[in-house]
Amino acid sequence: MSEKRRSDGRAAERIDELRRQIQRHDYLYYVLDQPEISDAEYDRLFRELQNLEADNPDLITADSPTQRVGAPPSERFEKARHLAPMLSLQNAFDESEVKAFDQRVRKFLGISSEKGLSYVVEPKLDGLACSFRYERGRLVRATTRGDGETGEVVTANARTMKALPLVLRDREPPRLLEARGEVLMHRRDFEGLNKQREEAGERVFANPRNAAAGSLRQLDPGITGKRPLDVFFYDLVEEGWPESRFESQWEKLEEIRSMGLKTTPLSRRVNGIGEALTQYQELLDSRHEVSFEMDGAVIKLDDLDHQRRLGSVARSPRWALAFKFPPEEALTEVKDIAVQVGRTGILTPVAKLRTVVVGGVRVSNASLHNQDEIDRKDVRIGDYVYVHRAGDVIPQVLRVVREKRPDRARRFHMPTSCPRCGGEVVRESGEVAHRCRNVSCPAQLQGRLEHFASRTGMDIDGLAGRTIEQLIESGLVREPADLYRLRVADLERMERMGAKSASNLVNAIERSKRVSLRKFIHALGIRHVGEHVAGVLARRFGSVQALFDLPIEDLTSVREIGPEVAGSVRSFFDSPQNRRAVEGLLEVGVSPEPEQVSRDTPFADKTVVFTGALEKMTRDEAKAEVERRGGRASGTVSRKTDLVVAGPGAGGKLSTARRYGIEIVDEETFLSMLGG
Repeated sequence: MSEKRRSDGRAAERIDELRRQIQRHDYLYYVLDQPEISDAEYDRLFRELQNLEADNPDLITADSPTQRVGAPPSERFEKARHLAPMLSLQNAFDESEVKAFDQRVRKFLGISSEKGLSYVVEPKLDGLACSFRYERGRLVRATTRGDGETGEVVTANARTMKALPLVLRDREPPRLLEARGEVLMHRRDFEGLNKQREEAGERVFANPRNAAAGSLRQLDPGITGKRPLDVFFYDLVEEGWPESRFESQWEKLEEIRSMGLKTTPLSRRVNGIGEALTQYQELLDSRHEVSFEMDGAVIKLDDLDHQRRLGSVARSPRWALAFKFPPEEALTEVKDIAVQVGRTGILTPVAKLRTVVVGGVRVSNASLHNQDEIDRKDVRIGDYVYVHRAGDVIPQVLRVVREKRPDRARRFHMPTSCPRCGGEVVRESGEVAHRCRNVSCPAQLQGRLEHFASRTGMDIDGLAGRTIEQLIESGLVREPADLYRLRVADLERMERMGAKSASNLVNAIERSKRVSLRKFIHALGIRHVGEHVAGVLARRFGSVQALFDLPIEDLTSVREIGPEVAGSVRSFFDSPQNRRAVEGLLEVGVSPEPEQVSRDTPFADKTVVFTGALEKMTRDEAKAEVERRGGRASGTVSRKTDLVVAGPGAGGKLSTARRYGIEIVDEETFLSMLGG
């Protein structure tokens, strides 16, 4: 053996040893907070590893501590599906809701004794939920939660976080697992970052959560690497989900820790809902003492077999609940009370406040809901009030400080005429809301049109806000169907609307005529019918005309449609005005298309991955075509992938497909398969 080969062999051994040492010290410092060596000694080890890798570049691996930063900036984020859905949690805001949750769980499981159930109580961290995929113990992908099914791939950025192990501390790691965690920024780090940005004349972040989310979603990993991000883990999902080698949630948490993944030290296993509430109170009492933001407690059923039996409803598990903390408050002045008119004609009073920061967010408006609420709280113009953010999201007036009420404070009364159109305002018997009775009220029409044109509705690019307002004021649009009668010449006469903008808008409106039935039903603005229910109606009944005279019993026979939703749908189509509006849309050429899934295609039950550029269609269009033919479009290549469509610029996915022996086709072949 030559001296050179012996030298390389010794270098490889030393590199492996240095990596093990550095990874161990990273774990001690960032996860356990128990450093054993000084920063100077750590830096010496790190520099030695850097020098050895520079001399032996063929020995550099992606999981080396030196490779946490180094990927080039991305132009955009790819999307990838999670191994299993990342479910959202149902919220509770008082003890009665938590006890009701416990009663539902025990009733379902047939357990009468309150002490018969174990729960795990964890702090509800206020950060960014992410999924980290490890293959045979090595980090291969990091993904944001996204919509729960699919998230944005942020692997290069996540690798910069020192608290995230690139290799798990497990001698026999599972072949494939996803660790779920919350990426966050500690308060002191957030304050330091904002101070730096303020001194540099840059925009400061509103709160630690925004700072964490913005830092992780940087296009340049080098920027992320300079941000002080941390991560706490709370769940594992392994290949073969929902089967699990664990028996309890607590056992799973212990395994997470043993793998070298950081968990919060505030989690506790308790016996019965009473102890869970006690632990919630302890977390609430320590809310401002811990180094990170938390906005509640997550209460999870401990027994995993019980979890599987309970399952989930919609996108929330039946076996877990988020018990939110009381929102933080701030004192401010009510400068005025204005009235907004919504698309259903309801008048909503809004307090105009002296701007104040509540929970890290600047607040200048707060909903007062209705006249009864104003009277109950005795809110007057000029009052000093405490404001909070309901669910830490929606600003609301909590209470009036009567001792500070000035002599000039005056009462507010709902107007008798609409502030937008001058129409009569009425309050029907048994209702708390005041409504404008004028169905032609511009405010109502504007709200309906904004909803109609929104991304989750007809998705008409460029039709919003001031443009809709001008269309209404000019008399060009009195109902949605009028949009499809607009001409470029009509729009050119409008303020700040040139020939090109007018042409673009007309084309966008024309394109929207071909729309899925689901989006069309949602665009109609039927009360209680959101995107999900619209999809249920579309799949079950197949056309909008089928809903015109559908008996309410047929609606309630659908599992996901209750009496309230069914009554709202029936009421909408019983209205001659609404029916004429829908018929008008169909007459001008709007053509809602049911999303039919075919099983007799080359893509049925197949997983397809796209890589590189497509020239004849967008990637989203291509994925939709696959799913329409019974297939599944994935963002990553695995051994379960059936087909890879590769275009110009295909990269790592193509190499992986070749290594796994997966069928690879070009765009032309893919298009011919679509027609097959």
